Amino acid sequence: MKILVKAPAKINLSLDVLHKRDDGFHEVKMVMTTIDLADRVELTLLDADQIKIVSHNRFVPDDNRNLAYQAAMLLKNKYNVKKGVSITITKTIPVAAGLAGGSSDAAATLRGLNKLWGLNLTLDELAELGAEIGSDVSFCVYGGTALATGRGEKIQHIDPPPHCWVILAKPTVGVSTGEVYGQLDLANVEHPDVNGMVQAIHNKDYNGICQLVGNVLEDVTLKLHPEVAQIKEQMKKFGADAVLMSGSGPTVFGLVHHDSRMQRIYNGLRGFCDQVFAVQMLGEQNRLD
Repeated sequence: MKILVKAPAKINLSLDVLHKRDDGFHEVKMVMTTIDLADRVELTLLDADQIKIVSHNRFVPDDNRNLAYQAAMLLKNKYNVKKGVSITITKTIPVAAGLAGGSSDAAATLRGLNKLWGLNLTLDELAELGAEIGSDVSFCVYGGTALATGRGEKIQHIDPPPHCWVILAKPTVGVSTGEVYGQLDLANVEHPDVNGMVQAIHNKDYNGICQLVGNVLEDVTLKLHPEVAQIKEQMKKFGADAVLMSGSGPTVFGLVHHDSRMQRIYNGLRGFCDQVFAVQMLGEQNRLD
């Protein structure tokens, strides 16, 4: 028996960091939405009591460092599952890009194994389990568009944004999320208006969304990696309606309303960057089949 699950990427339309918590994590407040750029996770039932990761991407670990592996192990241990699974991950989302690719693979594994192993858990229960794996996994279990608080695991669903194109460009640099948070000086940052973003999305106000995009981590990453700043400038120059770095980077995304301009920006960026994608926002939540 096999199950195929899509694992879509996410972008942060607004990302604020409020303070460092006693547990070492940062308290965040952010608006996230899923986009139509997805990995494919294929789950094959095994009689042997084992978890096997298969990937042809050399940056994807095939052991317990892999978040999909951790998701499967969590379900096995919690619900005393004696069957196994082979998890084949076909990557489309760039690795370590600020797009939650690994978290989405884990979330897809939770949703798929819920069916494959006949656990009959709700999305809420799966999202709660996801929080034990990583901060973005809960959101990725649900998908859609949400206001995320806490360390990112407290999810409040909001309306999908209005239709538009999202152009993504990932430079070849690697970004350490820990380093970015470590260099964040919360006393000297400009906090984005996250509540305003939620309202603009609710009002289907595309121009308002474009004016309110903001990411408190962006300045840190731009100083560490000038290549990210260069791509941001090029995207603005080519005419994107709004440009922002997603997560801790290094991927930069631009919002574009018109098909012709989207094509022009996409073609222009291909000269600067190997990994360029033109996709749309998904906006709608996942459902359990």
